[in-house]
Amino acid sequence: MRTALALLACLTLLLSPAPAPADGPQATYVLRVPAPVGEPAQRLLALGYDVVEQRDGADLFVIGDAHTADRLRADGFQSTVETTRPPSHQAPRSLDDATYYGGYRTVTAHLAHLDDVAAKHPELATVVDYGDSWRKTQGDGGHDLKAVCITRKAPGDCALSPTAPKPRLFVMGQLHAREITTGDLAWRFIDDLVGSELTAMLDTLEVWVVPIANPDGVDIVESGGDTPVLHRKNAQGTCSSGPRGVDLNRNAGSHWGEIGSSPNKCSEVYRGPRADSEVETQALESLWRKLYRDTRAPGDTAAATPDTTGAVISMHSYGNYVLFPWGWSTQKTGNDAALRKMAGDMAALSGFTAGQPGEVLYNAAGATDDWVYDDLGVPSFVWEIGASSGTCGGFLPPFSCQQDVHWPKVRPMLVSAMKAAAKPY
Repeated sequence: MRTALALLACLTLLLSPAPAPADGPQATYVLRVPAPVGEPAQRLLALGYDVVEQRDGADLFVIGDAHTADRLRADGFQSTVETTRPPSHQAPRSLDDATYYGGYRTVTAHLAHLDDVAAKHPELATVVDYGDSWRKTQGDGGHDLKAVCITRKAPGDCALSPTAPKPRLFVMGQLHAREITTGDLAWRFIDDLVGSELTAMLDTLEVWVVPIANPDGVDIVESGGDTPVLHRKNAQGTCSSGPRGVDLNRNAGSHWGEIGSSPNKCSEVYRGPRADSEVETQALESLWRKLYRDTRAPGDTAAATPDTTGAVISMHSYGNYVLFPWGWSTQKTGNDAALRKMAGDMAALSGFTAGQPGEVLYNAAGATDDWVYDDLGVPSFVWEIGASSGTCGGFLPPFSCQQDVHWPKVRPMLVSAMKAAAKPY
């Protein structure tokens, strides 16, 4: 089966929340583009194409419309049509729905779930409001940005202080809104922490979970109901020829504005007008600074100290990778051996591939995992969850795939991260 066939079953009617053209909904295409690691791959990203975070040998994959192949040709890239998804005319979900697309939970349901877990397990769970989404700051709907701290509570636990007594594992989902697998896995992890043998590990560990890091973007995704909108970015800004918003995983202030990002507002990897410009980025960085000690001196080659504790994991999809800093370069960090070992241990449990982004995919600057390590010295990882082929591959696998395929692979990785958080280096 060819690498991107799963996208035939999971791609949506639109690539952005903008209204369809007057002649009706358009088909979605997945194009296979020869772009080896290095200059060709980086040039493809720099041109602003919607490049899927998946590689098949020398080829990358681009999501587009009927005109994308012509644009690629004009830019010097050959392409072949891998799959075509005809437009759908299914009705969007009702605003009262708690689920969409067969069982995936809405943003409202996720936030209610955090409150419900805290109410049922007050000895374990504390909900923390760490900011507001962009739309909420504008008085245009939006959401609170919420995390849940889960631990066997003792004095000092869940405090917004880097000197808290226990090491901390931080896990977040749906920073890229369309990666709906990750929000569901965060939901499952929360329930597992308060209702299984994992609870015993909370005597000596805090786990922080942000199930939806980009709620405005997820609002756009879920608005399609049974045909979710493939929206990646947040909701800030406008664009007449592509998706609105800023890529929150290109906006962080570690080597911001460099390789693998775009100044084009309509690009899927639009980095924003300046480093840390987005309220969602600012809120996450502020929260991390309150949760973790800074144990790394400035400079790209400085190492964090051996007494560093904790870890941060940002779950994405898809590709079956465990990625670690640096993402802006294939230059090694000062803690490369330890990061490589942690990534390898996690990847081995799931059959994933571990490596720096530039080793296995492409380089990209301004990512949150680079910021966490750069600013604080804390080990940080991106997990790209899900295969590119098969029934459960792609951005939008059937809901049953979460329980049957993805959770059995990701749970052991989460347990590995929990065990490593006390002394990662």
